[in-house]
Amino acid sequence: MKIPGAFRELFDPQHRDYAYYGGRGGAKSHSIAGALVIQAAASPLRIVCAREIQESLRDSVKQLIEDKIADYGLEDHFESLRDETRAKNGGRFVYKGMWRNPDALKSLEGADVFWGEEANRFSGRSIRLIRPTMRKPGSRMIWSWNPEFDHDPVDMLFRGPAGPPPNSIVREVSWKDNPWFADTPLLAEMENDYRVDPAMAAHVWGGEYVSAVDGAYYAAQLAAVRSEGRITALARDPLMRVRAFWDLGWRDATAIWVAQFVGREIRVLDYIEGRGQELGYYVSALRAGGWDQALMELPHDGQNVTVTSSGSAQQQLRAAGFEVNVTPNQGKGAALERVAAARRLFPRIWFNDTPTVAIGIKALAAYHERRDDRRKAGLGPEHDWASDPADAFGLMCIAYQEPGGTYDDEEEWRDDAGRNSATGY
Repeated sequence: MKIPGAFRELFDPQHRDYAYYGGRGGAKSHSIAGALVIQAAASPLRIVCAREIQESLRDSVKQLIEDKIADYGLEDHFESLRDETRAKNGGRFVYKGMWRNPDALKSLEGADVFWGEEANRFSGRSIRLIRPTMRKPGSRMIWSWNPEFDHDPVDMLFRGPAGPPPNSIVREVSWKDNPWFADTPLLAEMENDYRVDPAMAAHVWGGEYVSAVDGAYYAAQLAAVRSEGRITALARDPLMRVRAFWDLGWRDATAIWVAQFVGREIRVLDYIEGRGQELGYYVSALRAGGWDQALMELPHDGQNVTVTSSGSAQQQLRAAGFEVNVTPNQGKGAALERVAAARRLFPRIWFNDTPTVAIGIKALAAYHERRDDRRKAGLGPEHDWASDPADAFGLMCIAYQEPGGTYDDEEEWRDDAGRNSATGY
C-alpha cells in the first residue's frame, strides 16, 4: 500500500479541507483513492466522490476506487453495487455529479468525507452549496485538480488573495513528489513535451496556469468582467424574450449562447456546445435547459446549411416549434465586425455562474488573432476550437440594439409582454 508522502495529511482527520493541486504525474487521484479505501476498510465511513458534471458512472472515480480495493487485496471488505461501493462494516462510497442534481446535495448530509475530483470544473455556486451541506461534526472535504485558470472558483478559494479557509491543508503536488514516476512511460512523454512545447508542458506537467494566449481578442474585457463581479448567479427575467444565438457546424462545433437583453444589459444565461451531433441533440438540450420558448437566432447559413439530411437548420427548428430569425450575410470582414461589437458591448455583459457558461467563457478567453510572424501582420481570427463559440457570441453582440426608438426594442416588448401576461390583450 504505497502512497507518496505528500499525501500524509490524508491520514490526519483533524483538518476541514485538504486541497491538492498540480500537474500530471503527481498521483493525486490514485493517492486520494488509495487513502480513502484504506480508511473505509477500517471505519464505517460514508464517502461522497463527486465531479461537477457526471453524466454516467463511467465519468466517476468508481472504477478507480474498486481498482484500489483489488490492488490492496481488500475485496473481502467491500461489495461493488451498480451505483455505489459498499463496505462490509457499514460504510460506503457513492458517486455523484453536482451540476443540476439536488440528490447530490442530499447525499452530502451526514457524509464523513467529500472528494471533489477535477475540482477546477466546479462552479462557484456548487462550491458554495457543498461547504455548508458538509456539516457533520468531523467531516472533511478533499479537493484535487490540475490548475487551469487563476480565476477558477477552487483556485480563488484556496490560492486566491484572501487566503484559504481556516483549518485547510493546501499543497502543490507534482511528478517530483511521486517516487515511482521515473518507472512509468510518463517520464519520456513529459520530456518530449518540454522539448516540443515548453509552455504547454509547463501547464500540463508543471501545474502552471494556462498562459495568456497571444493576440487574445477579449483578454482585457474578460479581466474586467471578473474584477467587477459580472460572473454571478443570474435568474431569467420572466417578462423578457429569451434568445439563443447559434454558430452551426458539423465537423466543427455547433455553439449556442442563451441570453436576454434586459434594458441596457446583456445577460448570458446558458451555453450549449456539441460536435458531430444531429440538430435534434441541440433541440433536446434547449428544452432540457428550459429554453423551449426562446427565439432561435441563426447566422446567414442557417437557411441553407444542412446539419443533417432533414433540411436546413431554419426548417428543422421551425418544425420543432421554435420561432427562428436568420441574420443576413455580413459579407467580408464579418468576423472582425463581431469582435468590434463584442468589445464595445462587454461592459454591459453579465454571465451566469454555471459550468456550461464557464466552458463558453474559456473559449472566449482563447479566441485570438492569427499572425504572420514574418510580416508581423494580423490575419484575422484563428479558426480553432474557440472560434465557433466566439462566432456565436459575436452574433449575439451584432443582434443587440440599444433600447428605445422602435417597437422591437426590449423595453417596449417588455411593456407589451407585461400587459399580455396580465390581461390577455
